[in-house]
Amino acid sequence: MMYLAKCNTLLCLLLFVSLFPLLISFLEITLSKKYSHSSLCFVPMPESIPIATTEPEVPPGEDIGSSPKSPKSQFSKHILLTTYPGQNGVDPVPLQWGAPDAKSRGPIVASRHPSQLKRRNAMGAHGGSYSIYNALAIAAGDLPTDFKPDFNNTEPTFDFPVQPAWSDPKKIVSLDPFGHDIVKHFKSYLDVGWDLRPSMAITRANMRLSEIEKAVSEGQIEVDGSIVIGKNGDVRVTKVAVEPVWYLPGVAERFGVDESLLRRTLFEHTGGSYPELITRPDLKVFLPPIGGLTVYIFGPPERVSDENVKLALRIHDECNGSDVFQSDICTCRPYLAFGIQEAIKEAQNGGSGVVIYFRKEGRALGEVVKYLVYNARKRGGDTADKYFERTENVAGVRDMRFQALMPDILHWLGITKIDRMLSMSNMKHDAIVAQGIKILERIPIPEDMIPQDSRVEIDAKINAGYFTTGKTFTMEELAQVKGRGWEKWEDVTH
Repeated sequence: MMYLAKCNTLLCLLLFVSLFPLLISFLEITLSKKYSHSSLCFVPMPESIPIATTEPEVPPGEDIGSSPKSPKSQFSKHILLTTYPGQNGVDPVPLQWGAPDAKSRGPIVASRHPSQLKRRNAMGAHGGSYSIYNALAIAAGDLPTDFKPDFNNTEPTFDFPVQPAWSDPKKIVSLDPFGHDIVKHFKSYLDVGWDLRPSMAITRANMRLSEIEKAVSEGQIEVDGSIVIGKNGDVRVTKVAVEPVWYLPGVAERFGVDESLLRRTLFEHTGGSYPELITRPDLKVFLPPIGGLTVYIFGPPERVSDENVKLALRIHDECNGSDVFQSDICTCRPYLAFGIQEAIKEAQNGGSGVVIYFRKEGRALGEVVKYLVYNARKRGGDTADKYFERTENVAGVRDMRFQALMPDILHWLGITKIDRMLSMSNMKHDAIVAQGIKILERIPIPEDMIPQDSRVEIDAKINAGYFTTGKTFTMEELAQVKGRGWEKWEDVTH
């Protein structure tokens, strides 16, 4: 009997151990049902979080979000898939978007380090699309999970003056206006061990383009020793790299949708990668896994926000095939080169020149979709009247760049008027003007810079609303605008 009693005790113990994970899952599901619903009926939350007015009192505590770690793993035994408002230990660092200064706004805390997991006030991860490579580096053992950068000597090379838009929650919703200098703004947090990361960086460099070298050799651009510093076309430039940081209520308002719908759509169509979009309606900031932008400033950076000098501006969306490898199927590289030339000239004339490069490959449809469209165009005759139809057949939409968020960087730079807008896009123009920024003159790409095979693209876009000082073709005339075919190329039989 004693033997049977011991066996029963052992069996009960084994049964409890085997059922313990199921008990944990049941508790998580219960919490999930308590704090969120599949229909996104969020628990009512305060409209705003109190402004952070105190410094961090102590460094982040020990592991507040998980069980003891396994000796064989760098992670805890229990996987915490998401958190909920009101859950034990959940206490996000106060974050007030649109506060008058960085200190009262509070830092962006996105790290899932055990000591900060329940203090996070932002969803997603730093690095944009490169956050996945960061995870790979950790998985491969090349990067410690608790690594914290040494920010010594990484400060901006130019101290951009604070602009009124930095504290306006309506004007900046897609980037962190204080993300360029977290060492200055949030040193007290860094000193006690918080893992904070910048989302912007400012540096200076020399730029060299073959088109600029040619323009210098032909006398179109002078070597002034300040902006253009050599006959080979070397140009001094200030560069600003920006990663996206979204304030979801503001992003939703820009697109005219409910925040709950935006959250649900982002959750569903990223493979459910960010469950806190659903379970944490109190968190309003999201770091999306997408590309950012780079600002190139020609001439003294302090001139950019000076309304008393002229500004030449080119907003350019990425096109790797043309920008880098000089494909002639579109006008992207020629227009980019033209924009840089005009920006340099404006700076040399005492004004300011700015080119902003957005990572939105293939109208944000991606390069795979773009190449599929190229195939459909070339095999289907490639006429301008079918230009957008080919894209819609493959992608379902002609353009996903959605320029509504684009003007944020202009607000951050302090730009209130553009003297010479080096763009024909009606969508870019309308988005900028809608944000209260004046455009005094629009400059189309010169005719002699348009490759013959890109007439299909540019003529179709002009018909669809692009600005031009030349002819606008009818749909019947567009049917006669044809691109180069593949007649002399061997093609796969389909």
